[in-house]
Amino acid sequence: MQKTMYFDRFGKKNLAAVVEAGKLVEFHADDVTENEKAGNIFKGRVVNVLAGMQAAFVAYGGEKNGYLAAGDMPAEADAVLPAELNVKPGDIVMVQLSKAPIGTKGARLTMNLSFVGKNLIYLPSAPFCAISRKITDEETRERMLGWAKKLAPEGGVILRTQAEGVRFSLLKEELRTLRRLYEDALENFGRAAVGECVFREGDLHARLLRDFDLTGVDKIYVGDAQAYARAEKLFASARSGLKNKLVRYTGEREMLEYFGLEKQLCALTDRRVELESGAYLVIDKTEALTAIDVNTGKFTGETGLEDTVFRTNLLAAREIARQVRLRNIGGIVVVDFIDMEREEHRAAVTEELAACLREDRAQCNVFPMTGFGLVQFTRKKTKCDNMAVLAKPCPYCGGAGTVPSDEFLAFRIQSALKKCFAEGYANAVVELNAGLYAYIVSTRRFSDLVRGEWREKRVYMIPHRTYHEEQFNVRGDNNRVLDLPETAKLLY
Repeated sequence: MQKTMYFDRFGKKNLAAVVEAGKLVEFHADDVTENEKAGNIFKGRVVNVLAGMQAAFVAYGGEKNGYLAAGDMPAEADAVLPAELNVKPGDIVMVQLSKAPIGTKGARLTMNLSFVGKNLIYLPSAPFCAISRKITDEETRERMLGWAKKLAPEGGVILRTQAEGVRFSLLKEELRTLRRLYEDALENFGRAAVGECVFREGDLHARLLRDFDLTGVDKIYVGDAQAYARAEKLFASARSGLKNKLVRYTGEREMLEYFGLEKQLCALTDRRVELESGAYLVIDKTEALTAIDVNTGKFTGETGLEDTVFRTNLLAAREIARQVRLRNIGGIVVVDFIDMEREEHRAAVTEELAACLREDRAQCNVFPMTGFGLVQFTRKKTKCDNMAVLAKPCPYCGGAGTVPSDEFLAFRIQSALKKCFAEGYANAVVELNAGLYAYIVSTRRFSDLVRGEWREKRVYMIPHRTYHEEQFNVRGDNNRVLDLPETAKLLY
């Protein structure tokens, strides 16, 4: 299956997309200035220790104190009684974010530090070596475990799935690099103030290049010049085949729009997902879980009812696996499949869902289908789902639904403007909601473009108080004198 990756930047966010066989399967966005990122290490101070929770709360520089459980302390500090946790209020500790803050929940912290490389993970305080669970062949596991123990006789190494087939000398060099990162973090810790970051995880693009299996990737398109330079540097010492996959996108149109991905991103803000057969899914997120309902819709099939339902559920299982990965839905997911009479059909649908979820890089556990056609599965939650980036609570219905976020709408307007100028227009007129206009002006969202590639262009914005929040229109105009209302504003 052909895979393609896309890296870009919009405002203060790095963007990344993964496409398989023409379909978007992963989308990521993170703030380049974000401090509370999983993997970052901080100098913290224990605020209090709670006996009943077997945990401590630590001030580490975040808005809320982080949660440090007994099991997330080094082995010698992991005990049954809180008095044996070896920490007390006022203690200075070196902590790593294992889970960044999500919504109203604070960060999850650990004192069991880890430094992740392409092929292995270095755990300074771990007295053991281990192999990725995804490597199931016993002979291979035994051989690789021998390598791990040779690399680190005293423990502290986990060989990742991608380490299989990698030369021992490369693993040894990678471990040396990770150990140097740990030593640097210790030095920074010694001179840092409480709340300061002493080790910063790589940005979104660097993490994906590190964690993603690139052997099956055909091309990596990069729209941002700085991101391309960083990727080029990362690939400088890599195998030559990987460097050849890197492509600098310099087109006039927005990269994601040019490759047809923007429409797929817009579809993520809908709760209804259409299937190719005419059937559809309805995805609803609640406080405790995500519920997905499967409906036959216009799909009537060609044989009997049972066969139609079975085929609909199989299609739905494949699309559900794609949607939870694409939307980055974490936690508990409950799927209401259409009722099937035959037990073998129910088992086949559950297996199809499990098989498709195995392609997901996040850990998923699928439970058997109940007699009511319900399947429950869990997906490891690592960060907010993509709805937090692409949408916001709807102000018209009291927050019961969502509308596209201001940032995502600004991205779509930028995309439309680039397309307009690429088509040869010298001027562009944007009619939009007054609140969205205020957001664009106050954040100076397009100021770099206006000073740079749009410096010979003119962009006029006409704010409307009557426009719905997501309503906008972009049109090109090559007339030297434009007929515009008094409310039209020249952008910057």
